[in-house]
Amino acid sequence: MINCVYIHIPFCEKKCNYCSFCSFSLLKKKNIYLEALLREIKYFYKKEELKTLYFGGGTPSLLEVEDIEKIIKCFNLKENAEVTLELNPHNINLEKLKNLKKTKVNRLSVGVQNFDDEILKVIGRTHTSIEIFDTLKNIELAGFNNFSIDLMYGLPNQTIKNWQKTLDVAIQTNAKHISLYGLKIEDGTYFSKHPPKSLPSQDLQAKMYEIAIEKLSKNFTHYEFSNFAINENYISQHNSAYWNCEKYYGFGLSASGYIKNKRYTNTFNFNEYIKNPIQKEYEILSKEEQIEEEIFLGLRLTKGIDFNYINQKFNIDTYKKYKKEFDKYLAQKLMEKTKNGIKLTTKGILLSNEILCDFINC
Repeated sequence: MINCVYIHIPFCEKKCNYCSFCSFSLLKKKNIYLEALLREIKYFYKKEELKTLYFGGGTPSLLEVEDIEKIIKCFNLKENAEVTLELNPHNINLEKLKNLKKTKVNRLSVGVQNFDDEILKVIGRTHTSIEIFDTLKNIELAGFNNFSIDLMYGLPNQTIKNWQKTLDVAIQTNAKHISLYGLKIEDGTYFSKHPPKSLPSQDLQAKMYEIAIEKLSKNFTHYEFSNFAINENYISQHNSAYWNCEKYYGFGLSASGYIKNKRYTNTFNFNEYIKNPIQKEYEILSKEEQIEEEIFLGLRLTKGIDFNYINQKFNIDTYKKYKKEFDKYLAQKLMEKTKNGIKLTTKGILLSNEILCDFINC
């Protein structure tokens, strides 16, 4: 049963300097895009009852509320379904937020990134710190209780002091969820062609991450490498479905999905998508690849992996299968045993890229 859906809205006012996602400033082509998107949804969606619906991008908040409502009405939502919309503080106001509250959107994800205007300008964000605070205030005035904020570290000119202040300010907001992202210079981005100066070293980035865990864990539940919720009621249900290897639909340009043992990806070419939105590239996962994903994604969760669950799902002995790897990292105190399985320690999380590669074909 598929009960999670991701919707990709590729439009932005301006592409950020670090952004590698499929996004561009072509809002004038919104109508033909939405027509194609609705065709795709109608073709593939089988009226399953959804527990999560997530609008990502791009900047979904650029759409009119009527557009968002039209998409939502395509789906059969559970009474308590989590419906998330990503937004940019630069292009949202109180009136629009109030109208959004009348739809089934009940969770907002705010692209804050930083509270320092100079850093925001360097990384290409269109909003200012004043707009951030105005937006967070308006979110609450509109009646939204559940909202998340994104923060970035490892940014140009960012210091430990600036990062600590960023975290302190974030904690003082009424955000129920915080997501962290370390800056990575991806191919095709503005930063890849124009390398920024004054980037923190890798050691300094690691220190920033450690500081974030220490500070945020005093007020939030650290449930995944980069995600913190004020309590279990505010854990992202949609993203948790990814980490738990649940099946989901992905609709829209560049969107990905997971059905049965097949992963698929839509085209990144706008004109191709408009012409044929039902065409997808499929990858059939072998049993071995499915097990690897279960381990790889499960170890991203701070609770770790449950041997009993994986053993029953794939009819294997998980510990025996990966005994060499588990014993190695247990001895190095990068992993520790739990009641039903194993998890990474804080030190292990810092070295997770190297560790997780031992469980897949990197």
